Amino acid sequence: MGGSNPYIESAPAHRPRQAYRLVFVHGEQETVVEVDPAALPYSHEGLPGSVLDVAAGHGIPLDHACGGVCACSTCHVYVERGAESCNDPGEAEEDMLDLAPALRDSSRLGCQCIPDGRAEVRVVIPRWNRNAVKEEH
Repeated sequence: MGGSNPYIESAPAHRPRQAYRLVFVHGEQETVVEVDPAALPYSHEGLPGSVLDVAAGHGIPLDHACGGVCACSTCHVYVERGAESCNDPGEAEEDMLDLAPALRDSSRLGCQCIPDGRAEVRVVIPRWNRNAVKEEH
């Protein structure tokens, strides 16, 4: 599952044309991913090139109950740096963010936030957003 939701209009976004660094902060750990635009999408979770797509493709735990189709707010993250290089949130994302806990000015849904590669992006995955229980494949 994942990708786009046929029932909502996605916000316009430009996929990156150049490599860039995406830094994930989860707990006390930081993971740096060198995003290669030629390798996108990395997964089938969230929009291609989204924060969730990159996280899922690199084994970074970012919970996403709806599969990344902008139908919940579980992939809520804070974009601490590089937000200017990300697409603007669409109406559907803003509606879902209204349901997210601990909303900040830097809040985004990982499934909808697509950096364009102009800057390094630093994303914080809130501690309460990590699911400690996972099903085995």
